[in-house]
Amino acid sequence: MIDLLPPAIPAATLVTFREVAGAAPDLLMVERARAMAFAPGALVFPGGRVDPGDHALAALAGPVQEDDADEAAARIAAIRETIEEAGLPIGLDPMPDADRLAALRSALHGGQPFGEALAEAGLTLTPQVLIPFARWRPAHAHARIFDTRFYLARLPAGAPPASVDRTENARLCWQGAQGVLDAADAGRVSIIYPTRRNLERLAQFASFDEAVADARRYPPRTITPFERVVDGETLLCIPDDAGYPVCAETLSRAMRG
Repeated sequence: MIDLLPPAIPAATLVTFREVAGAAPDLLMVERARAMAFAPGALVFPGGRVDPGDHALAALAGPVQEDDADEAAARIAAIRETIEEAGLPIGLDPMPDADRLAALRSALHGGQPFGEALAEAGLTLTPQVLIPFARWRPAHAHARIFDTRFYLARLPAGAPPASVDRTENARLCWQGAQGVLDAADAGRVSIIYPTRRNLERLAQFASFDEAVADARRYPPRTITPFERVVDGETLLCIPDDAGYPVCAETLSRAMRG
């Protein structure tokens, strides 16, 4: 079925963990602006399209995994998008102070190529700190289909506070995975199907290290939700051997967000 659909848009997203003493870690999420065409008003992890510039920079930086140029470009995109959307420096060396980070973010918002902006700031990339966690490629018939790679990263010590960009996103929050799920179930926030499934998986972990161990237990493969009718009810399903605790949901609930 996938082969009959338009090509998917490569994308990348970053799940940033902030450890909390005596509690499950907080995750960084942003609320999409209501005017956005994709997932308006939904809570998502920072991320976006893999741009040609990400591929160009990846070619200069060299591969990070089995000579996979697409993997390298996706990691760079996840780093760049997290800077643009949340002002958070993941995968940069050295750790920039608030002023240098603000200048880098402003340059990216102004359209300057990421590589040039990094060089001007005296920064280099460390994409190896991103841990591959999942890859989702829906098969719906919408105009935009994203092939999204999810990565995990720990909030670096001394990182400046995250701040929303107020363009693509309306606000940001740090919250545990289960807290976001509870808020969505109560109707206080909106989350899309892939976000819900990944939050359910992330809610199992009491630490970043536990999440990393799980990611290595289930190496990412492309997840494409599919429909199945059970007892007259249509379910939206995912494979049951990819590490997800919930693998099916009624289609009506899944589309409600």
